[in-house]
Amino acid sequence: MRNEDVAIRTIYFSIGGNFMLAIIKGVAGVLGNSFALVADAIESTADIFSSIMVWMGLRYARRPADENHPYGHGKIEPLITFGVVAFLVFSATAIAYESLSNIRTPHAVPASWTLYVLGGIILWKELSFRFVMRRSRATDSSSLAADAWHHRSDAITSVTAFAGITVALIGGPDYASADDWSALAASGIILYNAWLIFRPALGEIMDEHVYDELIEEIRALAQNVPGILGTEKCYVRKSGMRYHIDLHALVRGDLTVTEGHDLAHRLKDYLKERLPNLGQVLIHVEPFGHH
Repeated sequence: MRNEDVAIRTIYFSIGGNFMLAIIKGVAGVLGNSFALVADAIESTADIFSSIMVWMGLRYARRPADENHPYGHGKIEPLITFGVVAFLVFSATAIAYESLSNIRTPHAVPASWTLYVLGGIILWKELSFRFVMRRSRATDSSSLAADAWHHRSDAITSVTAFAGITVALIGGPDYASADDWSALAASGIILYNAWLIFRPALGEIMDEHVYDELIEEIRALAQNVPGILGTEKCYVRKSGMRYHIDLHALVRGDLTVTEGHDLAHRLKDYLKERLPNLGQVLIHVEPFGHH
């Protein structure tokens, strides 16, 4: 199965899970008098829309290269990630605003049974994070990684809600606002996670040099092709789930143009066979010892 198809199936899992949790959190938050749970429901609702954005982006990214997009459509992935970050920032801002409003307004202590709801949510979201992140690493999808961090941030906000409700229950009415303070703390955590998601996506858009391990692997593999005496420049840029390579290969200086051309094609085919995630591979042949 192609990486793009694996990523899309993973997003179906995220959308379904977030939809279910948004309902559970919202109902439990209203009935249990917990704004921290309501804040969690707000985040899960935003997660639904962001996961749908990721799904749309992944479907677009798997389109084959064409005349207008010779390197494929993979750059849509980090752009979609920026949209996911925008959803996180919006959610954090809304939660912080409502938290500050509730802190100034006296209200009843949350119901004790909301802790059981939160315990189940924390376990589910942490397992979801690990599942989606594992799929993200297997497919090299930045937008799938962003979706995974949504699950982790959701688990963290649920932990802060758990702590706030516990303090409120132990302290009584005088500590009822602990629930709201935990929601406020959660908004800060969400913003921090938004930055963690945003930074690598920005690097991908800017073709930042962060692929030293892949470059070393390419250089080592190139040495296995008969006729390749070494490598010089090697540039890597990521587009979606594919890595585009520009490689300078050293060959004997007495080869004919045709021989050098054929050798470059053998190297390209070998690299793409051993590294399935490679996209366009451009081989520039240089005579060994030439400066």
